[in-house]
Amino acid sequence: MSTFTYDLTLAGLSVGSAAALTGIGLIVTYRATGVLNFAHGAIAMVCAYALRQCVVGWGWPLWLGAVMTLLFLAPGIGVALERFVFRPLAVLGGDPAQTLVASIGVFVLLVGGATLVWGQGARDDAPELVSADPWGQLAVVLVLATGVGAVIRWTRFGRELRAVVDDRRLAVLGGVDADRVAAAGWAFGSFTAGLTGVLLAPYVRLDPYGLPLLVMEVVAVAVAARMRSLPVAVVVALGIGVGQSQLTRLHLAGWRGQLVQAVGANLFVLALLVAALVLPGLGAKDALPRTATARVATPPGAWIVAAVLFLLPLGFAGSDLHTSVQVPALGVVLLSLVVVTGRGGQLSLGQAAYAGLGALFTALLAAGRFPGLPRLPELAALALAVLLVAPLGLVTGWPAISRHGLALALTTFAVGVGVSRFVFAQPYATSGLSLARPSGFDGDRAYYVLELALLAAALLATHALRRGRTSRALAALRDHEQGASAAGVRVPSLKLLAFVAGAALAALGGGMLGMGLRAFDPSAYDPVRGLLWFAAVVVLGADSTLGALAAAALLVGLDAGARGGVAAALIGVLAVCVGRFPGGPYEALRRAAGRLRPQRKVRLTELGVGVRRRLRVVGAPALPVQLGSTTAAHKGVTYRARPGAGRTSGARDRRGHPAGPGQRGDATEPSHRDDVPTPPLLTAHTLHVRYGGFAALDGVDLVVRAGQVTAVVGPNGAGKSTLFHCLAGTVRPARGQVRLGGRDVTRLTAHARTRLGIARTFQQLAVFPSLTVTENVRVGAEQGRVAEPGAVERALRLFGLDGDVRSLPAAGLPTGTLRRVELARAFAGSPRVLLLDEPAAGLDTAEVTALTLVLRALAAEGTALLVVEHDLDLVADLADVVHVMAAGRIVASGPPDRVLDALDTHEATRETPA
Repeated sequence: MSTFTYDLTLAGLSVGSAAALTGIGLIVTYRATGVLNFAHGAIAMVCAYALRQCVVGWGWPLWLGAVMTLLFLAPGIGVALERFVFRPLAVLGGDPAQTLVASIGVFVLLVGGATLVWGQGARDDAPELVSADPWGQLAVVLVLATGVGAVIRWTRFGRELRAVVDDRRLAVLGGVDADRVAAAGWAFGSFTAGLTGVLLAPYVRLDPYGLPLLVMEVVAVAVAARMRSLPVAVVVALGIGVGQSQLTRLHLAGWRGQLVQAVGANLFVLALLVAALVLPGLGAKDALPRTATARVATPPGAWIVAAVLFLLPLGFAGSDLHTSVQVPALGVVLLSLVVVTGRGGQLSLGQAAYAGLGALFTALLAAGRFPGLPRLPELAALALAVLLVAPLGLVTGWPAISRHGLALALTTFAVGVGVSRFVFAQPYATSGLSLARPSGFDGDRAYYVLELALLAAALLATHALRRGRTSRALAALRDHEQGASAAGVRVPSLKLLAFVAGAALAALGGGMLGMGLRAFDPSAYDPVRGLLWFAAVVVLGADSTLGALAAAALLVGLDAGARGGVAAALIGVLAVCVGRFPGGPYEALRRAAGRLRPQRKVRLTELGVGVRRRLRVVGAPALPVQLGSTTAAHKGVTYRARPGAGRTSGARDRRGHPAGPGQRGDATEPSHRDDVPTPPLLTAHTLHVRYGGFAALDGVDLVVRAGQVTAVVGPNGAGKSTLFHCLAGTVRPARGQVRLGGRDVTRLTAHARTRLGIARTFQQLAVFPSLTVTENVRVGAEQGRVAEPGAVERALRLFGLDGDVRSLPAAGLPTGTLRRVELARAFAGSPRVLLLDEPAAGLDTAEVTALTLVLRALAAEGTALLVVEHDLDLVADLADVVHVMAAGRIVASGPPDRVLDALDTHEATRETPA
């Protein structure tokens, strides 16, 4: 090996060692808490500044400064974060979206705080803790990795850590102190972050923005290790470090040389892109629906106040509006986050990249430097730049189809970092580039008027995406993706629409910002700026256009009128507290004012008291309208319950014993049961599904007939849910076939099956909390098989939701009402087959009785119903055919009285002592 190659290898090992430290810290924190610590780089930066302050500023010995920084400050930051930021979020449910925002908030807060304390300038006098010899750094990494691996594998704490990772609640029930485990994980993760910062600081620029981003770029090593394997993270980090160093040997001419140079300087960024875009997404729990609340209505007159404030600079600021012209432009950029994150529910951390591309393309087109296109006027260049950037939204939109939560956030962050490093930071793209304002709008006042016009157009476009059918579909996607797909929403195409529209708005705002500043400034669109914008929009109300405008004014105003870092620090504080007010600060203030407002007690008059004394409640219904009485009506046919018909009026009494002859009778007249077999509508042929070595379904055949209620029962683990998911389209069988009528639908998605007439409900409620009851039902009617004008009203009446409850948001309604909302939404799409997963869950006896009437009415009208249910009383009273599953197979089928009686006899035999 030549001396030059050896030297490059040593340099690569030095860089790889620092990256390996970051990977170790991120993995330990993630395994202990389930949180990807986006603030890791910011903690590294703060510790590097703290060590410099101790040694250079206060003259302490290096060893004392290192002890205070690494053994006290860094772990203390981790423990404080766990105790005051992330533990409350875990208590509130551990929503991945809120946890991610809080992590980004800590990042922004630390960056802003460091800027306030130490200023924005770069420092090059950081003390050197370990010599430049890479063997010392490599030894530190190997010792840490080995020690952590030994602790996790062979100690009691390691067993507790693995238990918390597998199931935190179960570990707590087993006596594990999960808070102690999480605090230890955060302390160690922060220690490694601090060690990374003090090791890197002497060799890179020490500034509040550059060092945190540099550390976060190497998150690729943790992602490549699937956030689990420490040896893999160390090997990947060292390999990328050595590879990046060796690439500096290549010297090619022309654009190839520039490209190789860019890759060689940013190999960790390239690895992050590959890991985020190619490797499977992280964390199955991140795919769960996020916590959603009802959207807060804009206060009356707020838009008038906003319009007056935006027009004020025209009358009072004179001709110099240099600061004011940034507000409308940034407002348009932040509106893109309202569309993508606020309405679509997609965690996008790369909007700054699209804004920067909009500014860059506008400058290139206006200068005549865009390949293949002539020089264009500025306004035409801006319009064309928006059209060129919009399709690039597919770069993040396409991975978003199969990614959620943390995986999606990493993907969008990787795209933002990649664009910043490989486009904005390259001289061949940005050198000597200026950006003029449109002809006739060169002055600040005239250009501000143009910006207000463009802002109004962006608001109209955002308004169009937040009203009507598309708005409801986006809100359904945000609140519960699986529920939206089951309602017929085309989830993949809707995600692409959100990202493309968001990229277009960001490009428009970025181009406006560049023309306002009269130059293309890459630092205005760096990834750290994108994280700040994301946090600002979320904390001020992600689904509020007014909140986006307020965030733009706040960020620009504080940066211009206060010390650098004030805006970041303020947004960081609000983001850290995001779990306390997910609806935004206005909603928090409104609720606080409501609690402080004195409550007036309502008192009856003397006449009212007398009337109440004379009233006698005679069998008040438990549910309104049809579901609350003993009558269910559907399409003009009335079904009236017999006296005494109810949950226990079928083949079984309350103790579960078979009823005597003549006791079982249909709860409706006329009966929908018929001796003539109806044609099969939904069929399953030899379905096979395996999870690893376990056969969830082993050759299942099933027929669901039109006009009949088919029930599937069996113990937990029998395969009922897997069969249900195969029929609904959320699980694809390894072998076998699902047919709807004569059509093979095995490979069709859930939303495609819904549009063909297969509707479903969920065992865990799948409603859209931010929408009203009527809007929930309207989503099913708009996205279903047949769009009937009266479908919504008919569904609301049938399920007793046409009273005052129809205008209430679904958030906060009782479980029984929400179950009816879900059923009404499924029915509103005019399904041919209705798949019900434990429809009686959460309902009381009266509600179950009324539900039985309605389901029989639907079956009598020709709808095929498949019910998976544990309540055998309900099955006996409702079903025409019962299938019993065990070990992935159907072991018995037939009428409910025969099958359930045989099942009772079998269970009684098993329970009789020998």
